[in-house]
Amino acid sequence: MKQAFLVLLWVGIVLLGFFACPVWAGYDDGEAAYLNGEFSTALEIWKPLAEQGHADAQNMLGYMYRFGEGVDPDYALARKWYRLAADQGNPSAQNNLGVMYRLGLGGAQDFQEAFYWFHRAADQGNGGAQNHLGLMYYKGEGVESDKVKAYKWAYLAAQQGLDPAVQALAMLEQELSAAQIQEGQALARAWKPRGEEVAL
Repeated sequence: MKQAFLVLLWVGIVLLGFFACPVWAGYDDGEAAYLNGEFSTALEIWKPLAEQGHADAQNMLGYMYRFGEGVDPDYALARKWYRLAADQGNPSAQNNLGVMYRLGLGGAQDFQEAFYWFHRAADQGNGGAQNHLGLMYYKGEGVESDKVKAYKWAYLAAQQGLDPAVQALAMLEQELSAAQIQEGQALARAWKPRGEEVAL
């Protein structure tokens, strides 16, 4: 009986892999079409994947709806698709969703929500989110203003080569004392990326 159960379990795993592989492999076809500027084809490939829960496809659908690539721009739909991917722990989607909330695209402007999503993405090492988080700490948007923490996040983003973060660091270094700069650098060096549980 136990042996029969193990055989059935093995067959189930094989079948699951058989049916899942074409779904996930299709994402690369969509990406190739997108990079070639074939936005309608990319949308045709990615939309079914997104509807089946593929986080990267959901994020790219959000991007296409935000910028009107192969579709009419629709900020509400962009926010919807970003949110679905962000809820699965996709750091790019979390950063993109943060931008939507910060700018009030596709719904109400909400700095606290923006800060929340930027923080989740930044914790996973997303440079864009780290840069945005630094800006929010600097301006006191959704959080109490803290220029040392702004320096920390800008420093981390600059380490990834983001030009806006490099410029922000230069500006902050004109405003902060040597002790504050050292504190910000120490915070950045102590930082470690944290992953998220990703639901597939």
